[in-house]
Amino acid sequence: MRQREEPAPPHPWEKPKENQLGDAANEIRAEDHLKPWNPAHPAQPERLDLPQKPARIEHQFSDPIESMGDLHTRTFQLQDDKTPYFVRTKAGALCFRQGTEVATPKEYSGKSGGSAANGAVGRAVAAGQRKPLELQQQPTIVPKVKARSKGNGKRLVKCVCRPGWHGPYCGVPTMVYHSNLPTKERLTPRETPRRVINAINVNHEFDLLHARFHELSEAVDLFLVCESNFTAYGEKRPLSFLRLLLNGTYDYIRHKILYVFLNHFPDGGRQDGWIADDYLRTFLTHNGMSRVVGARSDDVFVINDADEIPAHEGLLFLKLFDGWTEPFAIHMRKSLYGFFWKQFGSLEVVSGCTLRMLRDVYDGDGIKLRRREYYTMPGFRKYENDTGHILVQWSVGSPFHFAGWHCSWCFTPEGIYFKLVSAQNGDFPRWGDYEDKRDLNYIRDLIRTGGWFDGSLQEYPPVDPKEHMYAPKYMLENYDRYRYLLENPYRKESRANEG
Repeated sequence: MRQREEPAPPHPWEKPKENQLGDAANEIRAEDHLKPWNPAHPAQPERLDLPQKPARIEHQFSDPIESMGDLHTRTFQLQDDKTPYFVRTKAGALCFRQGTEVATPKEYSGKSGGSAANGAVGRAVAAGQRKPLELQQQPTIVPKVKARSKGNGKRLVKCVCRPGWHGPYCGVPTMVYHSNLPTKERLTPRETPRRVINAINVNHEFDLLHARFHELSEAVDLFLVCESNFTAYGEKRPLSFLRLLLNGTYDYIRHKILYVFLNHFPDGGRQDGWIADDYLRTFLTHNGMSRVVGARSDDVFVINDADEIPAHEGLLFLKLFDGWTEPFAIHMRKSLYGFFWKQFGSLEVVSGCTLRMLRDVYDGDGIKLRRREYYTMPGFRKYENDTGHILVQWSVGSPFHFAGWHCSWCFTPEGIYFKLVSAQNGDFPRWGDYEDKRDLNYIRDLIRTGGWFDGSLQEYPPVDPKEHMYAPKYMLENYDRYRYLLENPYRKESRANEG
């Protein structure tokens, strides 16, 4: 019998064509470079062509370390965010601009006209339901805010909130409003926004990385992106993200990226994969934060896996308001192979805290933050006493109000193959050790059915791409490019063949 041949890992080295035009939306997917000869197109998943085995990858491409220069040792200077997030109305209300219905002077006078976005305000005024908000000509800097109330406790003025926003300042998104945050009544806008630092390790999740960068570009001030030239299994791997960073793929967000290069594999990591898994986050945090200049103790640190994408509204809230407790978790919509296989409930991951808590309680180690053991850490009580804050963990979002997305194994079949063979030696069973599990046709069938590597089939709730929080906005706005994650690329064709 002819032995089944397997594909090599993806190698997204060439600069995508769209970068010559400055259009990152049409970037070639990393896994597209891996496709075997005469491959099965997503629209034709029934074809079962076997791939050719290419030459060994290290003979085809050299690592881009020679072009790295000092990229992996540079520092990053955090700057204050001068964006006017809040506005002051003529009535004296301090309102979050994005969450507030703002009336133009024409609408305020009761005359017809105005933009479509403010049409609802005009209709409400006509019906006598609520008064519109007229802004001062020049937005003022947000002051230290005190409760605006009379002696009887009634507020003098308040903002008119748009759907999805709540609170007296219209700055609390639904995912926080319906969260278990115990201090919702004590939230106040900040005079100076916090800086938000988002730390991630990357392997080959490049489409999800684009979605993250576009989703969080306005809320996050710095992305710490760590890449290693070793897989989690301890094998040498190419620096795929570095090549894309150097060839201009991420130029639209590069001014907010600090590259962290892990050039070694931890001792014992091959025998115990959890050592390698933990070390990735430890190195990312220690190396990355040591190169950040100008950080303040109340800035926010958020650490995610590459397949965990927080929604921007939640991080923006943390950036702009005082009064929330720490550490905080994030409830994320769970899906498998693509957003079309939605799983029940949510994934709740402890994700962030202030930089002071990261330093004083977690010893600056991101993996300690990811665990739910902050109250057993040696510095916990001292941190509470020094800050005067009672530390209560809470979660942005809820199982019914998602605050992000967790898209597990969300790759093309070739990308899933690479994930299988790169997996750490500890999360058993290690499916990449089984030849039949690495077969691309077997992987395509898993995507088609939503099944798992152990042969089980799951139940999934019905989904519609038009539903709220189905997928990150950037993916939905570039539907054709991300169709393989937004629609099952094999299921429809399979049903047609069965008929």
